[in-house]
Amino acid sequence: MEGAAVLVCLVMLISYLATRSGSVPDDDQAGPGGVPARPPGLPAADGRTGEAGPATPGLRPRQRPPSPDPTPSASAPAPPPAKPGAPALTVSRGEMPAIVDLTAVGARDWVHWGERGGRSTNRKRSGSGEIIDGGGPGRRVGWDGNQEYVRWTDGTPERSTNGSSNGVYACGTGNGFSLAVAGSGEPRTVQLYGGIWMARGRLEARLSTGGPASTVRLEDPYTSQSAQFTIRFTVPKGARLLLNWTVEKVFTSHCGNVGLQAVTVR
Repeated sequence: MEGAAVLVCLVMLISYLATRSGSVPDDDQAGPGGVPARPPGLPAADGRTGEAGPATPGLRPRQRPPSPDPTPSASAPAPPPAKPGAPALTVSRGEMPAIVDLTAVGARDWVHWGERGGRSTNRKRSGSGEIIDGGGPGRRVGWDGNQEYVRWTDGTPERSTNGSSNGVYACGTGNGFSLAVAGSGEPRTVQLYGGIWMARGRLEARLSTGGPASTVRLEDPYTSQSAQFTIRFTVPKGARLLLNWTVEKVFTSHCGNVGLQAVTVR
């Protein structure tokens, strides 16, 4: 009997062990699909390593957009250029050269005064005739003692001269020379070679059309002085540049005067 009881106990033990080894884990111990559940309280870290991977494309550090260029300050518009042929006039004064070649300087026209006395004139042969002698108040007197010389090779009636110190002058306040230069609608440059002796001379330049005008003076209360006056002008054809070279003030009772040697146009 004891042997049978032992055998029964062994059979029951084997059956029990077989049942335990084939049991399926509880749902609390397994994840979906039979994947073991992660321990509670820890974040998922599957597939992570301690090394940094490549940067994800499209994600960049925030960049500050470039500052826009400062708005340029608005500048005043340039004045419109003068219309071609519009009246214009400028006058300046400089030293007269020791020798003036009228043929070279007066490409269009020139006139010289005083070669044969107070009423004597020489002109550019085949010149344009733009220079007009309008006379002027006072008596013209010939003079051959100017410190500066003029010369020419294309004159009439004197065909040429290597150097002339001759000119004319007019004495007394208010006396002098009235001249004109014909316009053509193109810019012209006029040179007037004149002087003073113990006087103040005034050169007034204006246009027959009206508009700009200019006055330049030359003064020496003690002796003589010469100058080259440069007049640049533009007037329409038929209009004129008007010049008055006169004595404004005298510093002696003995014929303070203004003198004139030549005028050129180019």
